[in-house]
Amino acid sequence: MRQGLSHCLQIFPTPDINKTSEYYKYIGFRADYYLESIEPHVCLYRDAIEIVLTKSIKENFIPNRILHGYGYDAYFISNEQRELENELKNLGINIVRPLSKTDYNNKEFVFEDIDGRWIAVGNKEQ
Repeated sequence: MRQGLSHCLQIFPTPDINKTSEYYKYIGFRADYYLESIEPHVCLYRDAIEIVLTKSIKENFIPNRILHGYGYDAYFISNEQRELENELKNLGINIVRPLSKTDYNNKEFVFEDIDGRWIAVGNKEQ
């Protein structure tokens, strides 16, 4: 049987593409810049995660929890949540929800990025 869909990447519009890319480089992502393209963007890579930053015409990014009343702006899957949470804490990153088990049976933590996005890092509890 053919698998069909296999991966997903996140697209993050941002008012300041350079500031946001520097933040993600600080937390361990590699950045490839395509700022001279017709549609300027930066590709960010860490492990199996890819984020594409695009230049927003809006002055501010509005996170899902504010725009829609709840919700994360991205969800990264990992089996090493505790290690990643500690790594981000040691870098001074705002952990808005510490590692815990959710009501939907995931073990996850949530951090806030420089633009105010809430990004969960989790996985189904085994």
